[in-house]
Amino acid sequence: MGMTDRSPSNSTRRLPAAIWTLGFVSLLMDVSSEMIHSLLPVFLVTGLGASALVVGLIEGFAEATALMVKVFSGVLSDYWGRRKPLAVLGYGLGALSKPLFAIAPGAGFIFAARMIDRVGKGIRGAPRDALVAEIAPAAMRGAAFGLRQSLDTVGAFLGPLLAIGLMLLWANDFRAVFWVAVIPGLLSVGLLFFGVREPDRPQHGPARNPIRRDNLARLPRAYWQVVIIGAIFTLARFSEAFLVLRAQQGGLPLALVPLVLIGMNVVYSLSAYPFGKLSDRLDHSHLLAAGLLVLIVADAVLAYSAHWSWVWLGVSLWGLHLGMTQGLLATMVAQTAPTDLLGTAYGFFNLVSGIALLAASILAGVLWDNFGASLTFIAGSVFCTLALIALRLTQKTSQRG
Repeated sequence: MGMTDRSPSNSTRRLPAAIWTLGFVSLLMDVSSEMIHSLLPVFLVTGLGASALVVGLIEGFAEATALMVKVFSGVLSDYWGRRKPLAVLGYGLGALSKPLFAIAPGAGFIFAARMIDRVGKGIRGAPRDALVAEIAPAAMRGAAFGLRQSLDTVGAFLGPLLAIGLMLLWANDFRAVFWVAVIPGLLSVGLLFFGVREPDRPQHGPARNPIRRDNLARLPRAYWQVVIIGAIFTLARFSEAFLVLRAQQGGLPLALVPLVLIGMNVVYSLSAYPFGKLSDRLDHSHLLAAGLLVLIVADAVLAYSAHWSWVWLGVSLWGLHLGMTQGLLATMVAQTAPTDLLGTAYGFFNLVSGIALLAASILAGVLWDNFGASLTFIAGSVFCTLALIALRLTQKTSQRG
């Protein structure tokens, strides 16, 4: 969690083409997913009569499931010694879930569709991240994760942008937009299957169970410190569905609701790669602390007012903190875990973060329904402060060690 390699080769070597391809795979799937997810909270509340708590439960369980499934796919990818087949399976499930949103008669069906979609995300997540870490030169992992995250986020704002255009064109026909989302999802699977070659790995005898006690003992204390900080961080960053609901409180028309995620993801996309490259040269703890401070300001702004000017400022700051921290956390895992346990390491990291995200989204829904939006965002800033304290304590422990 300290300084990283600052050698001049960091800035002169090029990222492998496969990193770009994986980035475009993520871009296409995010176009598909965000066309649906940017409209889903409002569709649930206005079209299906769901409450904010139901939105929080659906989002919390779905996202937490995605993160928790990663532990199993990560372990399996280490045991099997293959990453790509699991990634293809995960992206395939994501693509096949999209038609279910278009035919959903009620909130229960939406919940099932979200679960299938997020199980797919969980299956592909850890193997894909391990694949990025293996393909990228060690001194450029921050840049590699930043690039993949940046392209992923381009899709995350192109999807809502397409959703807006189609909603305006088709007079707020949610289900028609959901059908169109199937197309980029299928393209994503095809690009991964035909466009990425998995690197060969040397075989060291028969496959060993990655979650045996002697193997897990090889995950160092620095790795588990990253896991703990990531979990507290996740408590501070509940589902982005609540950003959409906050904008709707300010009177944003239904067809323009996806603008919230577009604005957030434009900032996210523009900042992820530069901050990823920066993380290859700067102290990770300092950069992570800066991201937490940005999130505290974002929560304070969103708690203050639902007026469009304050909401857009808060959403933009939310996107900036994502760009500063998400690729960084993935890089910190890669640099603190043994290479042959990368899938397992990402899996456990996301398992703990998944539990935290479920708790955060349920808490946010309860606070929103009973005490209003302001207290929800204030609670987020409190968890940010706790994450900052944990980060500082971890730094002191590392210095003593």
